[in-house]
Amino acid sequence: MNEIQIFKNNEFGEIRTIIDKNGNPFFCLKDICDILEIGNPSQVKTRLDSQCLIENEVYINTGFGERLTKMTFVNEDGLYDCILDSNKPNARKIRKWVTSDILPSIRKTGMYLTDDIYNLMMKEPEKIGEMLIEYGKAKKENETLKLDNKIKEQQILELQPKALYYDLILQCKELLSVTAIAKDYGKSAQEFNKILHDLGVQYKQSGLWFLYQKYAIYGYTQTKVNPYTKTDGTIDSKTHMYWTQKGRIFLYNLLKENGILPNIEKEEGEVA
Repeated sequence: MNEIQIFKNNEFGEIRTIIDKNGNPFFCLKDICDILEIGNPSQVKTRLDSQCLIENEVYINTGFGERLTKMTFVNEDGLYDCILDSNKPNARKIRKWVTSDILPSIRKTGMYLTDDIYNLMMKEPEKIGEMLIEYGKAKKENETLKLDNKIKEQQILELQPKALYYDLILQCKELLSVTAIAKDYGKSAQEFNKILHDLGVQYKQSGLWFLYQKYAIYGYTQTKVNPYTKTDGTIDSKTHMYWTQKGRIFLYNLLKENGILPNIEKEEGEVA
């Protein structure tokens, strides 16, 4: 049984951690699932690579005293997979807590020297060279793992703007005018309509925009008749096309495929 170290955070709760014989940190899967709100640990476990997992005995409080039970722990690779699965808004903050506080605290002593390793070095000093070779191999594997984790961190950062813009779309269930949507892309309604026309989405007839039939059947838009007062005081009306929530998601995906991003997803220097 590896020694448990508990890291606590007032906002997120606590994570139990252990260090394996090669000095690699592992995190209690149940604690990770609780913090990230990603469901049953047993179900999450089935989605993770078996190489990311180890079992470790842990004392838990049952209300009738402590009981020793086996629990699943995941390495850094598995941890980042869990973070990518989470829809929790502050998943990024949790990742930062792990990478900025927990991991540096675990690694601050360099090689993790357990009592067993120390006693072995004292009793059989001739094995020190062998141990250092094994440590070197483990360190090289750790460097590869760190690179993989950097890639996963980048994936999290890349997914963040998309998730945020999707959230904005899903939060707004009302019909939106093309003017409002065009504003998200830093364009005028006229520019935006032309883009959609060039992409074969819509056509103009008698001064009104209509979707081509292959798109019109999906409920992407609705038309509304808006009354207005003319300069001579008489009442008239105009028909306008509005985009539904489903239509906005369609536009987002179509435009992104064609290299057109909403301002929220652009790099700072790209936004006009």
